[in-house]
Amino acid sequence: MRLLLDTHTLLWFVWDHANLSDTARRLMNDPDNELLLSMGTIWEIAIKVGVNKLTLAEPYEEFMSRAIVDNDLTILDISVRHAAVLTTLPLHHRDPFDRLLVAQAMVEQIPLISNDPALDAYPVRRLW
Repeated sequence: MRLLLDTHTLLWFVWDHANLSDTARRLMNDPDNELLLSMGTIWEIAIKVGVNKLTLAEPYEEFMSRAIVDNDLTILDISVRHAAVLTTLPLHHRDPFDRLLVAQAMVEQIPLISNDPALDAYPVRRLW
């Protein structure tokens, strides 16, 4: 199964954080699942590090490269189709990165692993 990771999901998984649900951890550790990481998430983490809203134990590029390689993540580029869906999404959620993930999950017809219940207002399958 293809699965799209929310930003906090990626961070909690890499950090083996207790906030990651057992279901999310099981899905992400299942070798039969393909884990997708949005370019939007890569960008969001860079922005948060750059404005000191997120501190990493290693330089950003090393952290991201290691997270991608060590967890066999597939990068999901942002397409015009993804962006087009953004133009039609109601503003149930105001975070632009979360809205992008919703649009990508909708276009790709894949579940989104996230603990954010606000995403349930959209026609996506949220797993947690």
